[in-house]
Amino acid sequence: MVQFNEEKQNERLDELRKREEEELTQRLAIKYGLPYLDLAAVSINIDALRVLPEDRCRAANLAVFNIVDRELSVGILSPNQPQTQAEIEDLKSRNYQVRLFMVTHQGLNKVWERYKDLSFSFETKSGALDISNDQILELMEKVRTIDDVRNLIKEVIGQNKSYRISRTLEIILSGALALKASDVHLEPEESYVRLRYRLDGVLNDILQFDSETYNLILSRIKLLSNLKLNIKNRAQDGRFSIKLKDNDIEIRTSLLPGAYNETIVMRMLNPKSIAVPLEELGINSRLLSILEREMEKPNGMILTTGPTGSGKTTTLYACLRKIHTPAIKIITIENPIEYHLPGIVQTQTDSDENYTFSQGLRSALRQDPDVIMVGEIRDAETAEIAVHSALTGHLVFSTLHTNNAAGTYPRLIDLGINPKILPSAITLSMAQRLVRKLCPICKKQVPLEGKPKQTVDFILSTVTDKSYLDGINASVMYEPVGCNECNGLGYKGRLGIYEAIVTDEILERIVNENPSEREIKKATAAQDILDMKQDGILKVLQGMTSLDELRRVIDLEAL
Repeated sequence: MVQFNEEKQNERLDELRKREEEELTQRLAIKYGLPYLDLAAVSINIDALRVLPEDRCRAANLAVFNIVDRELSVGILSPNQPQTQAEIEDLKSRNYQVRLFMVTHQGLNKVWERYKDLSFSFETKSGALDISNDQILELMEKVRTIDDVRNLIKEVIGQNKSYRISRTLEIILSGALALKASDVHLEPEESYVRLRYRLDGVLNDILQFDSETYNLILSRIKLLSNLKLNIKNRAQDGRFSIKLKDNDIEIRTSLLPGAYNETIVMRMLNPKSIAVPLEELGINSRLLSILEREMEKPNGMILTTGPTGSGKTTTLYACLRKIHTPAIKIITIENPIEYHLPGIVQTQTDSDENYTFSQGLRSALRQDPDVIMVGEIRDAETAEIAVHSALTGHLVFSTLHTNNAAGTYPRLIDLGINPKILPSAITLSMAQRLVRKLCPICKKQVPLEGKPKQTVDFILSTVTDKSYLDGINASVMYEPVGCNECNGLGYKGRLGIYEAIVTDEILERIVNENPSEREIKKATAAQDILDMKQDGILKVLQGMTSLDELRRVIDLEAL
């Protein structure tokens, strides 16, 4: 007796239908002059799915299955369907190059099924990484410590490839935001890749993971940052942004060829991290009153100096917020614009478009500003225009790369500025560094003795105005311990240590003689403004930071 197997019969019918559709699609491909493609035999690029949402692809009977730079591979059932044509035109209007392929329903379904592997982020028309508010907040709520980031990544890293990459990158970025990291470092070694966060200015190991996962994350970051996927032997710089509620966080990506693979640094430009009031930066009350007095003047130049990452831009923004009123026009020339200030005209330099600081400053002067902020003086032309702006009725804020406040004058003279006009232009030169603040929950008091006490006592002896020492106990200091609140680091947050020089008659006399930093410092000692060592030691004795942390940032033994 012959048994009828309905299941096998249905399988045969399905197979026949698929074969018929494939043959029909191949004939239509010839008719329309398009290549035929069997998507069942093609790997799907998960990043391509982010270009168009699933519902729009299904409605238009198409699928975006691959992306290389701005070139998209798109499978369609027919080029004559109005919705298909509309979506293709939309892609072209977004500056994508579209390659069309004739595919079957089965092929489309294969691609559409991959949408379930997508995590909660998608690439927007502007190239920004939009992350669902609810999901990113959920991720950030899960991250309280470095261990939380480790555990979340370990949970995901063993899952399927496409989901693993999207989710791992989201966790890395969410963890950086939750822990207030200033940048993220991905560093390939021979057999593994190291992930590190810079927290309060110091790099911290997070975890190590495999090179295969890293290669996929590297491609993902390149796509997001609009970088070339096929370039591996030279440095590349790009950017993308994360929109979180009403806060846009820009991420600057830097790729550098290394011994084993390209290394990645992602700098997190969170506007909230630099929106610090002037009074909360750590400037001592006497210097703060001097700074506020100089900012009230209608013209002159106020310079902040220090190495990269010392908080100069944060100080300048705090100054601008302090003086901003509807009655004055403020223009800034920056790279990048890290924080958008309402009511202030901000412009960003662009080396690709040959729009430099000097050109931006020259253009800004035609706008009749009262106050100008130049992100950085790095060449002779910018220095000359900035100095002359200060001499002709403008209040100018800027930064300069020198080690200390006294180095401002020799540096500008090196840039070709006439020393005779410097005293008339510069009203105040400040230098600063950032030190980590001791965690208020777990810091412990220890006696100050031995070599540390000798160092502290010597620096205190150089403070000529002893009123700075009122209420200071020079017999104890504080050290870090580590607790859950501070990720076991013993530090949480940062504050500045500062020094400054005001232009006075004595300084005006010696600047013409092209003095050294040491000579300038000696000539201005009578101003009784603390230098960075003195300011730092007072903050150590007040329990704000530790002696080891201060020693990490500045040389306490130098004269």
